[in-house]
Amino acid sequence: MIELIRSNDPVLISFAASLLADARITHSVADSHMSVIDGSINAVTNRVLVAEDQYEAARELLADAGVEA
Repeated sequence: MIELIRSNDPVLISFAASLLADARITHSVADSHMSVIDGSINAVTNRVLVAEDQYEAARELLADAGVEA
């Protein structure tokens, strides 16, 4: 899997994951539990990972939705 986006914005992460799920693009949200434990320090960010062979399709999907990846 390859990193598509990294952010501490839970709305952005949720939106991206929803778009990817609707498009049936294999993805995973990494470090979500660590960022909650971390609190407001923002030392650990959430990451959305996608399968390498679907990376370009995922980038295009997010770009079409106005999300910079």
